[in-house]
Amino acid sequence: MLDHYKNLLESYEFQMGPARGRLATALDILTDALTLAGQHGVYCRSDRQPQFPSMDVRLILQQIEDSKGLIIEVMTELKNNLKST
Repeated sequence: MLDHYKNLLESYEFQMGPARGRLATALDILTDALTLAGQHGVYCRSDRQPQFPSMDVRLILQQIEDSKGLIIEVMTELKNNLKST
């Protein structure tokens, strides 16, 4: 499933452990998706507001950003739990 990210996943898992390594890889995947959606937004403009990407692209970008935020929160919580034990 993650053949494209296999080396990165292995590296992150080695550095951070399995759970945090997978979350870090998920962040990288979401960042790549965010970049692609952002590039698409340059060409797919709103008819009513041409200075902005179309509404569907804006929603996709926001959902990706929200997902990244949740992953970062979990990674921070896991890191803090490791420090307190």
